Amino acid sequence: MSAKVSRKKSSPAKGEQKVLRVACIGAGGIANAHLAEFAKMSDVKIVGLADPIKDPMLKKVEQYKLEESNCFTDYREMLAKLKPDAVSVCSPNGAHEENALAALESGAHVIVEKPMAMNAVQAAKMIQTAKRVKRKLVIGFQYRYDGRSLFLRNAVAKGDFGKILYARVQALRRRGIPNWGVFGRKELQGGGPMIDIGVHCLEMCHFVMGSPKPVAAVGNCYTYLGDKASSTKSQWAGWDWKTYNVEDLAVGMIRFENGAMLNIEASFAAHIEKDVWNFGIMGTKAGGQWDPAMIFADQNDHMVNISPSYVPDGNWAGIWRSKMRDFVEHCLYNKATLSPAEDGLMVQKMLDAVYESASKGGKEVAID
Repeated sequence: MSAKVSRKKSSPAKGEQKVLRVACIGAGGIANAHLAEFAKMSDVKIVGLADPIKDPMLKKVEQYKLEESNCFTDYREMLAKLKPDAVSVCSPNGAHEENALAALESGAHVIVEKPMAMNAVQAAKMIQTAKRVKRKLVIGFQYRYDGRSLFLRNAVAKGDFGKILYARVQALRRRGIPNWGVFGRKELQGGGPMIDIGVHCLEMCHFVMGSPKPVAAVGNCYTYLGDKASSTKSQWAGWDWKTYNVEDLAVGMIRFENGAMLNIEASFAAHIEKDVWNFGIMGTKAGGQWDPAMIFADQNDHMVNISPSYVPDGNWAGIWRSKMRDFVEHCLYNKATLSPAEDGLMVQKMLDAVYESASKGGKEVAID
């Protein structure tokens, strides 16, 4: 690994707007969401793209007013030639650590898509590197920017829930095995639905709970559909079942230092009535759920259900706008981020522990 790059940056003239020069490693589907939001910001300039496959980049050249010469099949060459201020890491999970470390060492701030890495060891190394080179590292957990998450988080922070005792997290698809990308290949992805979609519901619930420290987990994983050919009609039929080696269903129970427990269920293919994307929490004073956003409490000697009449950014467009703006303001104006790397590490440790427990027949695994 190269030594830290020293980069002198001239301050903008008085009254001149700061501009963050950003680049993207990975030009596939998730990069579109990053680039689309960056393109709307007057204090951001998209300067380059890197992807081993050139075609996806070339399609974005005109859309984002890029020079074709600023599209690279080697991301290290892009970092060396363009020296971006910030980098979005939008590559497959298996490349997150390598890409993020290289970007940080080049002198760039980094936002890395979820999950943070393939495991907690890699995630910890990313944090250590960011601290050493004095660059900012943010994790792409967009659902904590959702108005429903913030509604519940604010209530928990104010003490309306009392002591949080238990949470149930569900990221379940009846039949939704991705038929694109590498989502079915453990060696490239790290796992199946637990690390791909379970991570979203897990991180926003953990955030709402106040990000307590996890100390132990049990779990199990089951594969019974994805590695077999199927004639069942579904939204994403025709996945590559021959290379599929991840779980169809993962379940786990996580114990926290404050005594709270969290149960998580994640599936690409479960025999259920319909897809579920939700979490619920129970406390000594109140409980709540994410969708629809609601708090269950006691008032005036009655049990009441409290719902917000308006939830800002309670949609895909809103959460992405907030997520990317948070990163820019963290980098340019040193504002605190809602999604620090340390939260990403805690979530990664929980994912690792559930998978490790599953590999040991469901035995409890300590989380260091």
